[in-house]
Amino acid sequence: MSVISGKKILLGVTAGIAAYKTAFLVRLFIKAGAQVKVVMTPAAKEFVTPLTLSTLSKNEVISSFTKEEDHSNQWNNHVELGLWADLMLIAPATANTLSKMAKGHSDNFLLATYLSSKCPVYFAPAMDLDMYRHPSTRENFDILTSFGNTMIPATSGELASGLSGEGRMAEPEDILKFIEDHIAESLPLRNKKVLITAGPTYEAIDPVRFIGNHSSGKMGFELAAAARSLGAEVILISGPTHLQNPNEEINLIRVQSAVDMFEAATKFFPEVDIAIASAAVSDYRPKLSATQKIKKSAETMMLELVKNPDILASLGEAKKHQILVGFALETENEEENAAGKLQRKNLDFIVLNSLNDSGAGFKSETNKIKILFKDGKTKGFQIKSKTEVAGDILNEIILLSNE
Repeated sequence: MSVISGKKILLGVTAGIAAYKTAFLVRLFIKAGAQVKVVMTPAAKEFVTPLTLSTLSKNEVISSFTKEEDHSNQWNNHVELGLWADLMLIAPATANTLSKMAKGHSDNFLLATYLSSKCPVYFAPAMDLDMYRHPSTRENFDILTSFGNTMIPATSGELASGLSGEGRMAEPEDILKFIEDHIAESLPLRNKKVLITAGPTYEAIDPVRFIGNHSSGKMGFELAAAARSLGAEVILISGPTHLQNPNEEINLIRVQSAVDMFEAATKFFPEVDIAIASAAVSDYRPKLSATQKIKKSAETMMLELVKNPDILASLGEAKKHQILVGFALETENEEENAAGKLQRKNLDFIVLNSLNDSGAGFKSETNKIKILFKDGKTKGFQIKSKTEVAGDILNEIILLSNE
């Protein structure tokens, strides 16, 4: 899955012959999982139609401050649009538009939106050879990059004038790759390997019945998706769950029992930088598991249970360079019990869930957590979606890894 998946991209199109390539560019962004909105300079509509780009992006294309052919006095809010975007790309970026961007001019909707944006801005120049080499153009490149904008260099090739040389806008595929690589380089977990355990474990009584719990695995899967989006290589070991792999680049290993999960976790732990044990592992399993379905006969049935291996404690004992995070789901003496687990299992911090908190725990789209650190500090969070909670947990890991 692309690192731009889920991102909101604002594409600014200016009046150059390379504008025809933006149709292909929009399709590539959409295929990569991004949301796309397009703004155009009025003159750009002579090179590619708004209808084409609105059809491909599935959003209205905007080129003026007011709604065209609309007498209701509605206007297009350039500030709102600039704040909407996760990143802005101006492609093609003509010499005229680049000059106005460098000088802070705002005589059309695209430029006003650019000046209102708070997100990273990329620009892909497109112009003839002499224009591209002109000192004023080179100066504008320097000014714009000094503002924090990122230039996607033009390539050499046949130009609209018939000349051949530098100034040709990068191809859509190359623009996409440039942005993906640029984003990936800045991701905080790039070059890190993360191990996450998720979901319940099922301990077989017979081929039909098992001992388990109500864990859906959603918290662990959200953690895996968030870690991957931050650049990490992710190994997700999951007990039985209906959830699908959130990212094809995540190495999803499905297991059934606590012993299965123990074997997988201890196998991969030595090679990872970070491990997050969010799985709800069964503490006990039947000593004997029947090979055939047990028939109902007596009024009562006795099961002898034996202790499962303690995955988190084993990882804590083996820990060398890794950051190790555990979870504690408690119903009483929450902080005391979680703090004890934190110390006993040699964790860097522990995420406390209380079943006494509404909206926390199993089978919920939300969670409410408190993080306990090994230095005795605590940090509480309000109830949030599990996606947001995953982000909070990983932010704390990133801060810890930067110390």
